[in-house]
Amino acid sequence: MKTRASWPAIAGLLLLAALPSAASAADIVIGQTAALTGPTQALGIGMKTGLDVALQEINAAGGVGGRTLQLISRDDGYEPKRAAENAHALLEQDKAFLLIGCVGTPTAVEILPITNAAGAHFFGAFTGAGALRTPFNPLIVNMRASYGQEIERLATLLVDGRGLKKIACFYQDDAYGQTGLKALQLALKRRGLDPAALGLYTRNTTEVTGALKSIAPTRPEAVVMIGTYGACAEFIKQARAAGLKETVYCNISFVGTKALVQALGSEAEGVIISQVVPHPVGSTAPVVESYRVALKKYAPEASPDWISLEGYLAGHLLAALVERAGPDLTRPTFAAALQNPAPLDLQGLTATFGPNRNQAFDRVYLTQVRGGKIVSLD
Repeated sequence: MKTRASWPAIAGLLLLAALPSAASAADIVIGQTAALTGPTQALGIGMKTGLDVALQEINAAGGVGGRTLQLISRDDGYEPKRAAENAHALLEQDKAFLLIGCVGTPTAVEILPITNAAGAHFFGAFTGAGALRTPFNPLIVNMRASYGQEIERLATLLVDGRGLKKIACFYQDDAYGQTGLKALQLALKRRGLDPAALGLYTRNTTEVTGALKSIAPTRPEAVVMIGTYGACAEFIKQARAAGLKETVYCNISFVGTKALVQALGSEAEGVIISQVVPHPVGSTAPVVESYRVALKKYAPEASPDWISLEGYLAGHLLAALVERAGPDLTRPTFAAALQNPAPLDLQGLTATFGPNRNQAFDRVYLTQVRGGKIVSLD
């Protein structure tokens, strides 16, 4: 039987904060470290916007068991060292119950030893890294499908569906890129293939010339891209200018779909992006409709996109688990709530946890830019 209280049953007053602020005894403080400035700021700002909107909606309806959820966000610029410093400050200075909506694989790798040592949960991070899934860690709560699942879906489309065999990989030279590259190598190996070429770039830059020199001579039929919107946009532009006009360019969800399309302009046509949440505009799922209404009310300057929808879902999923933990919220009672295998219904999206399962959703959605619009391929 699915269990989930109505949205009004979980709500109160949201205190927005990019810097620490005082919390009342009734607050449940949750912390976020993410890129709020710098070359990948669209990712962190998107997650923060979605979380802010969800928590304002929740808190305006009375909170969870009468307690409000307060988000404290700190900027790490997508740099691991700063993310680690922020994690310490959030847990030790700001007394955060857990960390939520953190952005990136290299940052997550630095944060995890800190949350583990504190016995705090690392919740709903904006990354599909395998390191957050294997080996199983009961303090890690994933919401989204893994990068491995996204890339398997792309391989199914490109190899099984379209018969392509020359597939190259453009990737970021860090833990994020290596995770995606390994997933692609495994997906291709299952199909008797190897990557046609590899090209890498440095995090927080758009210097892609070296990667293009490695990939372009092989004339790949497709390029699977494990990067962020600025670098991926620059690579696609340069690759097409170099003659790779018929190549299929595929990105995974972390790229930042809206920012990528904006950066590419007319060059976005035909680009494929895998997603881990429904279409924020095209979906008729009740929870997505609620998201659009809440976004218009609490963040009218923002337009719907996949990142803020993911943050919104993470906020509501957290509230549902806090509610399940009961009135005596502690880290042990929250952990017990995660062990409960009964499905959680987020207005039409079913999240499932339980012993040895710490990922809420498995579905991967495919989208493509056509005629300037991002349409579903499913």
